[in-house]
Amino acid sequence: MRSNNTIKHFINTMIQGLFWLLPIVATIIIISWLYTNIENVLGSMFRLIGFMPEKYLFLWEALAVVVFLIILYILGHLARTKLANLFEYLFSKIPGYTTIRELVGIFNSSKKGKNQVLVVAIKGFGNEGYNIGLMYSQKESIIKDHYTITLSMSPIPNGGFMFEIHKDKIYVIENATFDNNLQYLLSMGVKSFTEILRIEPKSIDEFTPLCEWIKNNEG
Repeated sequence: MRSNNTIKHFINTMIQGLFWLLPIVATIIIISWLYTNIENVLGSMFRLIGFMPEKYLFLWEALAVVVFLIILYILGHLARTKLANLFEYLFSKIPGYTTIRELVGIFNSSKKGKNQVLVVAIKGFGNEGYNIGLMYSQKESIIKDHYTITLSMSPIPNGGFMFEIHKDKIYVIENATFDNNLQYLLSMGVKSFTEILRIEPKSIDEFTPLCEWIKNNEG
C-alpha cells in the first residue's frame, strides 16, 4: 500500500511539473519562431542592399533583437486600437480562431479591467465556508444577477465545474492572477493564498464585492 502511494505521489508530482513547464516551453517556442522569421526577413532585405550580416555577426544579432522588441511593442500598441478589432473580425471567420484566442487569453495575466480573469471567493455550497474559483468573463449570466464561476480540479486542473452564482455571493481577490490560482491548485492547498500573494489573512468583508469591482472598472 505504501509503495502504491509513493508511486502515485511520484507520478502526480511529475504531472504537476509538466503542467508548470508547458506554458514556459510554449512561450519560448513561439518567441523563437517569431525571432527566427524576423531575422531571416531582415537578413534578406539587408543582403539586397549589399550588407552581409555574416561579416558583422554581433552587430547583426543586436540589431535583430532591437527590431524584434520594437515589433512586439508596435503589435502591443495596435492591440489596443480599432485596427486590432478589424483584424480580429476578419480572423474570426476562420474556423477555430475564436476558440484558440480565448484559450490563449486565459493565460494572459496582463489583461486588465473588464477583460481580466478574476480570482474570486464564492459562498460555499453548504451553510459554512467559501470556494476559490475563476471568473473568465464579467458578462452577466443568462440568469439575471448571476455570473459564471469555474471551480477547477486539484492537483491537475485539466477539468472542473461551472456554476452560475449570484453577484452578492462573489468576492474578488484583488491582485490575484490566473497564475496564482494555478500555483494554489497544484499545491493542493499546501501553499495557501496568503503565502502566494504574500499578504495577511482577511475576513470576507475585507474583500471587494463583485458589484463594487465591476463599478470601479467600468470603461
